[in-house]
Amino acid sequence: MTARRLPSGGRIDRKRTVTVQFDGRSFSAHPGDTLASALLAGGQKILARSFKYHRPRGVMAAGVEEPNALVHLRDGARHEPNAQTTMVEVFDGLVSTPQNAWPSLAFDVGSVNGALSRFFGAGFYYKTFIGPFSGTKFWMLCEQVIRNAAGMGRATTLDDPDLYEKINAFCDVLIVGAGAAGLAAALAAGRKGDDVVLVEQDHELGGSLLNEVAGNISDNWLRNAVSELQDMPNVRILQRTTAFGAYDSEVFGLVERLQDHVRVPEAGKPRQRYWLVRTKRAVLATGAIERPMVFAGNDVPGVMLASAVRKYLNRFAVLVGDKVLVATNNDSAYTVAIDLAKAGARVTLCDIRNTGPEKLSSAAKDAGITLYKGYGVLKAEGGKGVRGALIVPVDNQGRASGKSILVDCDIVATSGGWAPALHLWSQRFGKPQYQAELDAFLPPVEKGAFTCVGSLVGAQSTAVAISQGHAAGGNVGSSVALAGADDFWGRGLTPTTVISNADGSTPGKAFVDFQHDVKLADIDQAHLEGYVSVEHLKRYTTSGMAADQGKTSNLNALARMASLRGMDIPNVGTTTFRPPFTPVAIGAIVGHDHGIHFRPTRLSTIHDWHKENGAVMIEAGAWLRPWYYPGARESLRDAYIREAAHVREHVGIVDVSTLGKIAVQGPDAAEFLNRVYANGFKTLEIGRLRYGVMLREDGFVLDDGATARIAQNDYFMSTTTANAAKVLAQSELLLQTAWKDLKVHVTTVTDQWAAIAIAGPKSRLVLRDATGADISKEALPNNHFIYVTVDGVPCRLHRMSYSGELAYEIYIPAKFGRKVWEALVRAGAPHSLKPYGTEAMGALRIEKGHVAGAEIEGRTTMKDLGLEAFASSKKPFIGSVLRKRPILEDPTRPILVGLEIEGDAGAKAGSLLFGLNVPAKGHGEGWVSSTTYSPALKKNIALALLSRGRERVGETIQVIDFVGNQTLRAKVVSHHFFDPEGHRQNG
Repeated sequence: MTARRLPSGGRIDRKRTVTVQFDGRSFSAHPGDTLASALLAGGQKILARSFKYHRPRGVMAAGVEEPNALVHLRDGARHEPNAQTTMVEVFDGLVSTPQNAWPSLAFDVGSVNGALSRFFGAGFYYKTFIGPFSGTKFWMLCEQVIRNAAGMGRATTLDDPDLYEKINAFCDVLIVGAGAAGLAAALAAGRKGDDVVLVEQDHELGGSLLNEVAGNISDNWLRNAVSELQDMPNVRILQRTTAFGAYDSEVFGLVERLQDHVRVPEAGKPRQRYWLVRTKRAVLATGAIERPMVFAGNDVPGVMLASAVRKYLNRFAVLVGDKVLVATNNDSAYTVAIDLAKAGARVTLCDIRNTGPEKLSSAAKDAGITLYKGYGVLKAEGGKGVRGALIVPVDNQGRASGKSILVDCDIVATSGGWAPALHLWSQRFGKPQYQAELDAFLPPVEKGAFTCVGSLVGAQSTAVAISQGHAAGGNVGSSVALAGADDFWGRGLTPTTVISNADGSTPGKAFVDFQHDVKLADIDQAHLEGYVSVEHLKRYTTSGMAADQGKTSNLNALARMASLRGMDIPNVGTTTFRPPFTPVAIGAIVGHDHGIHFRPTRLSTIHDWHKENGAVMIEAGAWLRPWYYPGARESLRDAYIREAAHVREHVGIVDVSTLGKIAVQGPDAAEFLNRVYANGFKTLEIGRLRYGVMLREDGFVLDDGATARIAQNDYFMSTTTANAAKVLAQSELLLQTAWKDLKVHVTTVTDQWAAIAIAGPKSRLVLRDATGADISKEALPNNHFIYVTVDGVPCRLHRMSYSGELAYEIYIPAKFGRKVWEALVRAGAPHSLKPYGTEAMGALRIEKGHVAGAEIEGRTTMKDLGLEAFASSKKPFIGSVLRKRPILEDPTRPILVGLEIEGDAGAKAGSLLFGLNVPAKGHGEGWVSSTTYSPALKKNIALALLSRGRERVGETIQVIDFVGNQTLRAKVVSHHFFDPEGHRQNG
């Protein structure tokens, strides 16, 4: 293989030169090149090693169908594996490296697998590792080794430094493919005034027109068409964009590669953009992919698709070899052979048809081409490059029928017909129809809102494709003679792609799927083992399951299976096409939705104060909350223990703005609350508040919180941070469906109010100094509220406790949250007021035995949590019936208890509970829900749910964390660890 850049021609920018690297070598290239064309021009034969056998592989194709030439791009955080060199635009400084080869591309020790190929055929995993003589245990031993060896490229584990974005778009007509047919459709639709989106995966518009010799008659038409489209304000052209998926209701997924063709993307701009396009109708002009031929050695570097050889020649000015053997079963390869001969190559054309087109045969002979009719390639000779090829006379089944001839060549260019790129159509509509004349599956021209044009439906000339495009765009255009009589698509095809010995064997490995190393013999083996479904064949052999999704292998695999079964191809059927058409970067799908942008982050109006004062923040639902306020060199454990102890001894302040807050208003507000809460609310007086428990319809606890009665028909409901949206949604659903007669409005006011809790023995003193109000025990008893003013800001002060201490919650108009917080901090300074975070807040509530999200986790009832006394027996409420189901009344159900852990180690949440004399197997008798170190009790404690828990107070049990391999002992106690009588909170 002596590929080289021609001194003239092509569609590259010869005025500029860039340098790219591959495998440590530098190569010169020009803007307009792909990495594949640049490496071919530099004489690089081997670009990769194959997946299973590590065979040398070179460039085979020139587009998205390339199965062989996959490389690593870039390095560091922008490292990208499995990049098709045929689709990578060159840029100065592009770095690429081989993959799946060790220690080097030239010498890969993995190639020893080729010598052992008889043991690695179809299904060898099952037969070798889970067979009758090995079993599952042997497979488990081998699995890790196999997994480490699997795959080709290796992805980076570094964070992606680039930006991605998503966009929604709407149009009248989406046109996929900007070849002759697609451009004609866009012109017609644009002239008609339709809103058009034209999608092209290449960086240039023109499709296969770009593969013609530069300066031919089609260039004028192409130039004028592109110019007109660019001037149309109603036409949006998306180059470097792949339509990867077609979905119901004419929704398409696109990925636009905005900055993949530069070394470092411009700061602040996306590298790729994910488009979700909704269109009234779609025109598919996606073209067709040439089929390779199957013969021994058809994967040797230098065996290429004929259309690719022509593309490298005419578009990139790269002559891929001096001595080229062109092998075909249709007319299309004659143009390739003639172009090669005109470029100076010595060309031999091998046509398996005995009678070919006389006009083309004469043109080939006039160009100096040696023509063999009725011959096929039996074997490509060579290891790391083609050194020659054996051709033989063949019958209509592709079997040798005479003596072979050795042809001296360094390239074998094959054309086994064409396979329309109908992936998008099939994703939407399923199975296409087989057309015997073209030995291909074709979609119908019209179906639903889809119109298919051009090579996709077998248009045999550019003129026909343009006419089809005009019609699809809504305006019948006249035929345009661009390339004369020699312009065709696979005309005169003979449906034979496999060339073999007279007995059907091949004199060496013949590959069907190049990326997954699936041989012809693997298809045959699957047939012998009884596989009759194409889907089973695909999975058993892995044909068509690689990153290329079988673009060059599917039809050949189906044809072989049909031949072995003695059936026609349409009776065998096709596999299912699914998105994506080509691999899509996960970053493009994710867009901005990662890290802190994965979902909206909510901040309280006091957030900046917390950060300025050293708080470590933690996610709590959609919010960021202060986790703890570390002192010098303090750990989380040290900090929260100090903070919780300070609250018990003095006074602490905590930001609880994240609590859900819902205004319940209307004449029937009390009735509504009475139905959603298990306890009664109709008797709640104005100026008072009440703790309430809310159930789901199935009787399990949904949420708990406190509701205050502000006025006759006005209530202020608070919920837990995590369940605010869920409670609001259920309330709205009930009022809009089940209780449409109730005159009630529920409105979220979470963002309208900041909330602060002050807890500890000195909390009354701090608030007295800050408000000047009478907040004595008599003036403000527990579960009452009053209105106060702090630093000129009117607030509402609730007396209630979450920590078990004398405590208050103060509700402030949100924009004054920080002002009031700072005023309270100043007023609290003489009383040693300190802020505390959620970790200390959790420790305090566990000491008191209050339940939270870890206990209200969807599987617990009021009875399980010791809240049964709150359930009213005088009224119905949501969940009141189903909570009495026998299974929920089972006395063996785990119920809430406290655990005092023996020793210095703390228990892990989720640990399972077992009696001392019970085998530690299975799910145990309960689990730990919350755990902490108690500064008040000076020991590790936990809340847990334990079967028959109340009967077992005083018992010592095992607490086992199987994941962490930890076993502890604990004493079962009441879950009210601290001040069970409530003297402190009621003082």
